[in-house]
Amino acid sequence: QKWTDLEVSATTLADLALHCDEFLVHGVDVEGLQSGIEEPLVEILASSPIPVTYAGGVRFIEDLELVHRLGAGRVDATIGSALDLFGGAR
Repeated sequence: QKWTDLEVSATTLADLALHCDEFLVHGVDVEGLQSGIEEPLVEILASSPIPVTYAGGVRFIEDLELVHRLGAGRVDATIGSALDLFGGAR
């Protein structure tokens, strides 16, 4: 992995969408922590012209509902560590 200074914005999403079928965007500051989602990022992702899935920070069903609301129903979410809530082992 390599850090970049590419800003996630509506313009960046539109430019990249010309070369992609869909996006999977990780909120790296919260990923795996089950500490809540990166709300500003989800709001930006709602502007994506192609399907987009957000990953990172989800712990509760309410987090999924928040992604749905902030993403204007246009952002899907995926969960990993949060599966521990449903009997998964760490």
